[in-house]
Amino acid sequence: MNATIIITAIASFLVGGIIICFLWDRATVKKKNRIISEAKSEAEVLKKEKELQAKEKFLQLKSEHDKNVNEKNQKIANAENKLKQKEATINSKIEETQRLKKETEAVRENLDRQLDRLEKRSEELEKLHKEQVEKLESISGLSAEEAKKELLESLQASAKSEAMAYVNEIIDEAKITANKEAKKIVLETIQRVAAETAIENSVTVFHIESDELKGRIIGREGRNIRALEAATGVEIVVDDTPEAILLSAFDPVRREIARLSLHQLVTDGRIHPARIEEVVNKTKKQIEDEIIELGKRTAIDLGVHGLHPELIRLVGKMKYRSSYGQNLLQHSREVANLSAVMASELGLNPKIAKRAGLLHDIGKVSDEEPELSHAVYGMKLAEKYKEKPEICNAIGAHHDEVEMTSLIAPIVQVCDAISGARPGARREIVESYIKRLKDLEALALSYPGVLKTYAIQAGRELRVIVGSEKVSDAESEALSYEIAKRVQDEMTYPGQVKITVIRETRSVNYAK
Repeated sequence: MNATIIITAIASFLVGGIIICFLWDRATVKKKNRIISEAKSEAEVLKKEKELQAKEKFLQLKSEHDKNVNEKNQKIANAENKLKQKEATINSKIEETQRLKKETEAVRENLDRQLDRLEKRSEELEKLHKEQVEKLESISGLSAEEAKKELLESLQASAKSEAMAYVNEIIDEAKITANKEAKKIVLETIQRVAAETAIENSVTVFHIESDELKGRIIGREGRNIRALEAATGVEIVVDDTPEAILLSAFDPVRREIARLSLHQLVTDGRIHPARIEEVVNKTKKQIEDEIIELGKRTAIDLGVHGLHPELIRLVGKMKYRSSYGQNLLQHSREVANLSAVMASELGLNPKIAKRAGLLHDIGKVSDEEPELSHAVYGMKLAEKYKEKPEICNAIGAHHDEVEMTSLIAPIVQVCDAISGARPGARREIVESYIKRLKDLEALALSYPGVLKTYAIQAGRELRVIVGSEKVSDAESEALSYEIAKRVQDEMTYPGQVKITVIRETRSVNYAK
């Protein structure tokens, strides 16, 4: 019973499920058909839109294609027009060229005819020239080459004479215009700067109170004087000169050390070798301190600041050095002041000029003994102690041993010459002075036509007498110039030397 019910229930359930599935399938089919129809309608719409877009794209491409075709056609038309214009231009040029060619041929023919006539005329002229030359040679008795040579020599002599006259005229004009202002500057500079001149000797006289001290200074068997000479490097001369002892040495510093040491020994009264060595060492230290102090005081007096300590020491050492009898420190101070004044007159920096003038002779007081000249060695020292390039150049170039590269260099050179050449500033050994005068006269006598020479005014003027029959007026001017040039190049002299050539004509007759 229960089983039947269960079977019936299952069967009804299965039938109901089948009915439900059938109904579900029909709904699904309807939905599917509806979706398909909707998709077909949407596809139709999309198809129509795509067709419209394709038509629009086609029309757009067609319009662009037509536009490009039109542009290309226009360009082709323009190119054809240009080609036609060029063709017309070329044709006109061809016609012009043909016309010019015909004219050129006509001109060439005309020129050929004229050249033929010119050649014939040239041959005729050359023939006439030869005939004239032969006539002139027969008349003058000279060949053409000889006449040409004489003419060239005449022209050369005339040109040389005119050139010398022109040179002298230019020199005179330059002297008139430039020397006046230059002399004014130099004279004002010298007048504004005055320095005393001290003549140094190689001997110092040490005065003593009595001749009894001479024996004590000599010592037993001369040991004191030998110890003193060995310590100072000075020769001590004890002779019959009353109340005086001579100290002889070329180095002024050593003489001063010996003088001060002797003074201290004589004052103290204790004179023996050990005491001598002690006093000399102490005096050397004292002199070294005085040299440095003097260098500082000199730099302060001149307003030269920032010098290296070694340069200050060299400046102070100049006090004990002389040049041709002129105290080197006084000379350097004078050159420094002259340079500053002259630089101010010329609108240059007076401080640099004064510094260069003070240091220009430091090469003379070096502790070493270099093989270089004092000017070049002084320049090396200045470079070593970091002086400015224009100052170093002025030091090295003040004797023309280095090329001048600044305007300060010639100023220092000129002021050095002014300080050394003014009267009384320096003295010269008689033998060298006489030799310089003889060399000056011999130099002028070496020229042909010179009869006598006289060096006058202490060698500052040379008078040259020439024979009037051997030297003309024009040649005397050239001779004066050549002698002055040789003196300037070959000789050393203070200041300047004036060359005067004298030519005279004498007519002598006798009344009987």
